[in-house]
Amino acid sequence: MENPPPAEPDASPPPPELSSQAPAPAPTPAPARPALWQGKILPVFWTVASVISLSINIILIVVLLLLARQLFAIKGVVSAQLVGGLHQNFVKMDQAHIKTTINVKDTIQVNDTIPVVFDLPLNTVTTVKLTEDTRLSKAAVFLNGSMVPLDIILRKGTTLPIKLEMTIPVSQTIPVVLTVPIDLQVPVDIPLDQTELHEPFIGLQNVVAPFDKLLAAPPNSWDETPVCRPGLVWLCNWLKGK
Repeated sequence: MENPPPAEPDASPPPPELSSQAPAPAPTPAPARPALWQGKILPVFWTVASVISLSINIILIVVLLLLARQLFAIKGVVSAQLVGGLHQNFVKMDQAHIKTTINVKDTIQVNDTIPVVFDLPLNTVTTVKLTEDTRLSKAAVFLNGSMVPLDIILRKGTTLPIKLEMTIPVSQTIPVVLTVPIDLQVPVDIPLDQTELHEPFIGLQNVVAPFDKLLAAPPNSWDETPVCRPGLVWLCNWLKGK
């Protein structure tokens, strides 16, 4: 038969000895002091101000970095479309023409005189009638082939065929009284630089021109700036959005 293992000694602590005296009270812990408030105003003020200033600086740096990526896009909008566009349009407005067609419908009363001066050539054959007895002296009459001079009297009312070849001068003043209706299509072409608008257009160009030159002077892309040097390729690519 196997022998039983020896019994382990009892490890429980001995019971406390009874004492006639009462136990001493435990010490009271000190009150916790706040982390920020130390009982002094200036340290708290400087701590809060430093936190606010640091936060604002971080926000501004982030905003500036984001705006830097869009810097040349904003420059293009302001320079080419806003200021440059205004300057170019003011120049074009000064060089423009007003072209249109005006329909004129009216009635004109004409009251005038017209001088008529010209020569009228006359070459015609006609018949005339004598208004009185007309004597023809030394008229020639042929009898049996011989010419016999006679004095002949042509009676009143005798008709004679004649041929007229002459030039009649005409000089006359004719009165003219007319009512003339008018229906016209009148083309109009007015250059603005020859009107009173030329001066204000030049004034507007002079106002905008300095800003247009000022915005045209800076570079138009990040590749034209010192940021895109060989040592700052990563920053250049980030600013260009690559």
